[in-house]
Amino acid sequence: MTSDGTDRAPVRVFLVDDHALFRSGVRAELATAPDQVEVVGEAGSVGEAVAGIAHYEPQVVLLDVHMPDGGGAEVLRRVRGDHPDVVFLALSVSDAAEDVIAVIRGGARGYVTKTISGRELADAVCQVAAGDPVFSPRLAGFVLDAFSQGPNSAPIGDPELDLLTPRERDVLRLLARGYAYKEIASELFISVKTVETHVSSVLRKTQLSNRYELSRWATDRRLV
Repeated sequence: MTSDGTDRAPVRVFLVDDHALFRSGVRAELATAPDQVEVVGEAGSVGEAVAGIAHYEPQVVLLDVHMPDGGGAEVLRRVRGDHPDVVFLALSVSDAAEDVIAVIRGGARGYVTKTISGRELADAVCQVAAGDPVFSPRLAGFVLDAFSQGPNSAPIGDPELDLLTPRERDVLRLLARGYAYKEIASELFISVKTVETHVSSVLRKTQLSNRYELSRWATDRRLV
């Protein structure tokens, strides 16, 4: 029996995040609300997510926005057509407007940041499963602004950030987190030389001089 006195089965949840330690933490937090949610599976990449969602048939997918092989938007693109009843709730460290808008346009029903508590996350899962949108407080304004002129209005953007390719953003994000070139190469499954090429391109486009300036630039735009 649930906390409101009704007999409802827990919402079946599938976790998608490229950090195993974080997935373990989410599992532990959600385990404190067994009457509300049940974690049925997890994945650490886009490919694993697509296969796992098809296998476990969850009601709600907790979806990381940034992953090395395409991220949340790619999962949405590959899954929603075949599994229209699955609901997606983005769970990300990023609160950047462009990230929020991208996954909402892709079909996610809500977006919460990783500062959320376990109980709040369980409640958010139940809300989106019931058909209600859920956003962390400061993120709702991004969505309202972006969609105020209709569903095809342009997303909020940053002209300088828009100059970067998706792969350049991935490299920059990891660079700003303190990753060495070799670690970035391993995370993104590319060569160190390719990482160097992307960093050089980002430096040229942003007209900055070194990785430390790039890190500040990325942090100011909430890419980290």
